[in-house]
Amino acid sequence: MPAAAPVLLVSDHVDGFLHVATVPDGTVTGRLTDRHLSEHAGFLALPGGRVACVDDRRGELLVLDPFADQLVERTVPVAVPAEHLACDPSGRLLAVTTGLGKNTAPWSDLLTVVDLATGEAARVRTRAGEPGVTVLGGGDPLVVLRHREPGALAVHRFADLLAAPPGCPPVTPHALLPLPGDGHGDAQAPGSGRVFAATGEGVHRARRKGDALVPEAVLPWGAPARGWYLRLDTRRQALWTTLRGGAPDPLRWPEWTNQAWCHDLETGRTLRTDLGPGLVFRLALARRHTAFTRVHPDGDELILLGADDTVRRVPLPAMDGAPRRGGTPWEGVQRRAVAASPDADWVAVTRGGHGEVHLVDAETGQEATRLRWETPLHHGGHLMLRTRGDGAEGDPVGR
Repeated sequence: MPAAAPVLLVSDHVDGFLHVATVPDGTVTGRLTDRHLSEHAGFLALPGGRVACVDDRRGELLVLDPFADQLVERTVPVAVPAEHLACDPSGRLLAVTTGLGKNTAPWSDLLTVVDLATGEAARVRTRAGEPGVTVLGGGDPLVVLRHREPGALAVHRFADLLAAPPGCPPVTPHALLPLPGDGHGDAQAPGSGRVFAATGEGVHRARRKGDALVPEAVLPWGAPARGWYLRLDTRRQALWTTLRGGAPDPLRWPEWTNQAWCHDLETGRTLRTDLGPGLVFRLALARRHTAFTRVHPDGDELILLGADDTVRRVPLPAMDGAPRRGGTPWEGVQRRAVAASPDADWVAVTRGGHGEVHLVDAETGQEATRLRWETPLHHGGHLMLRTRGDGAEGDPVGR
């Protein structure tokens, strides 16, 4: 297999398997069973084409090398259920927060930090909730937790957390920056020392100054909607999300409006593109396209937004068990995962409940092949597509 050939990681977090396959032919090069990966924490890109993720059942951080003969490079015990996963820009220092899991209310306040170079790890208690996390690099790396209700960006020195004694002691933030209580979505731009958090008001920005954060002007959404997901574009310094508008009632999800929102961090230009009604959530960044999936009772589609702002819509076959009118888009239904690499033109989309992955050429909008797996890919499963040198690690937050 050529060093730069793309590989696709396919996870069914319910049935507990992970496959690695070459793209586009689908040759399986790696396989793990009895591994129930945290879909919420997602996959984290590390340097050299490696990938980090969390096994929620075993309570382990997995470091994978999908280009090596041995898939699992390292395992480290961590607290679960994993909510969010992030690393510093070097890919050495990692942080894992805990969240709801299968519970209806926040209950865990455990945070795990890991130094992959030394194998050291420590667990501390912070604050129960659903915290997001970023890890800022530099001479004294910082862990920044994004808390909700009440909202705040809590700053901790990574070295202090790693040196914590056994027994999961409580820790106090070194610095605190107020934030609205409805934060959801985190990103950082490693070259600038800036962190970003999505709230109902817009994107809150903060810049590292010493061992603290200095707030900057909020980036408004510019629409009667908000983003629930935030991602750094490593192809250019830009932020992406999907703005969801309409009635908050989840039973009215087919009426939700969706816009692609992109803010160029260098020029300050913001672009919004209508995607259509229904359920649109996570996105993927291919070489020259940004990919979205839209689920709707009248038909699903893959939406490819080109670098020249052109929009191509690719119909997708219906899913048995898809969200329906009169029900919510979250509970007991199938969904879709989407993945791409910033160094390839392929886009992968799952067909939840059918064990299928569509591989689409973003340049043509044509489906090249359809991969099939032995499990259904419950809830859409989870995907990551990488080439060894694609630079995806430039976004040091799990997706």
